[in-house]
Amino acid sequence: MKTPISFEPALRQAGQPDPIFGGRVELQLLTTLKCNLKCSYCSVAKGDVLGSQGHVSYTGEQLDAFIRKHLAGKDVYVTFYGGEPTLNRKFMEDAMRRYPHYRFQLQTNGTLLDDLPDWLLARLSNILVSIDGGERVTDGYRGRGVYRQVMKNLGKVRGKLGGSLTARVTWSSDEISFEHLDELTSVFDYVYFQFVAGEAYAAHAMDCRKRVLQQLVERFFRDPERLYPLIPIMGAVRNKVMPARAAELCGGKTQCRVSSHILNVMPDGKIFPCPDMLYLPEMQMGDLVSNWLAASPLQPHPDMPCASCEAHSWCRGNCMKNLYLGYVRKDERWRESVTDPICDLVRFMGREIDRYDPMRWFGKLALPVRKQIADCEVYEYVEIMP
Repeated sequence: MKTPISFEPALRQAGQPDPIFGGRVELQLLTTLKCNLKCSYCSVAKGDVLGSQGHVSYTGEQLDAFIRKHLAGKDVYVTFYGGEPTLNRKFMEDAMRRYPHYRFQLQTNGTLLDDLPDWLLARLSNILVSIDGGERVTDGYRGRGVYRQVMKNLGKVRGKLGGSLTARVTWSSDEISFEHLDELTSVFDYVYFQFVAGEAYAAHAMDCRKRVLQQLVERFFRDPERLYPLIPIMGAVRNKVMPARAAELCGGKTQCRVSSHILNVMPDGKIFPCPDMLYLPEMQMGDLVSNWLAASPLQPHPDMPCASCEAHSWCRGNCMKNLYLGYVRKDERWRESVTDPICDLVRFMGREIDRYDPMRWFGKLALPVRKQIADCEVYEYVEIMP
């Protein structure tokens, strides 16, 4: 891929519905399914997906044709994903040169960040760096010395970044404390945490997480002059204060975007709505090589209990993968061990936020802080709900 490409909007055939809701689409390009780490909770490793495809096998011309047919006229932003996407740096560089008018995000484990050229770092709107709280927890899941290597690399590239730097924390351990997450806010522009999709929610673990959530929410509301940059709490407060925002970008569907406008393109060109469900053939929604795209099969379902949930107006369905496995596929173990405990934690977070009267608090904010909460661009790059 060498020559910058421009696309003129093409009219969709009459009567043919658009698989993408609205005017935005996140094109999540998996540059490789190889990784230089072996994280114990890796969701891409399900079904032997991880490592199964080393390099992108479709051509730049095929990607052009797909964009021209299905995404013309839309605001396209690209996320480089994997595996570890920086293992295929050439693909990233070629894509950024080919589509210079797009926004770009990188989701990475951070171990190879210092190898990226300055021009590429300057062009990224956001970098999501996977890190698990403190050094002991991170190294326990990712390998000895990984935490220090990532922090060293961040020090090398920080001044070269054109966009924001966001920590992506998988809340996988009871050892992750308020202090761990709070410390990350001094290193990163934003901190995003997501509850691990695994059996980690025994009674003691739930109590630990709720105590930390209480501390995080209290810290968030403590200083009205400076934003405490924790995306899940920011997003929940925004949705409670501005209810329409929870629905407008996703057509009233889940904010994780899998039902509305995210396309995960495998290195072989197959397209799925959720990067954690690449192992399920029934989830395929398109193919870049044969140039077809259908609506995401991962949609709200009558068997999902969301409509009657107290959090629905601001949560909007949280994680569709967990809901699908637990309530549509009727995986009772998954529902009891993963889906329901995570939903309970999300509801708990919402109740804690309500204790601080977010509407009244928002009304007293300085305008720059209010604008960050209302319009933060990073909302477009993460799931918002944990």
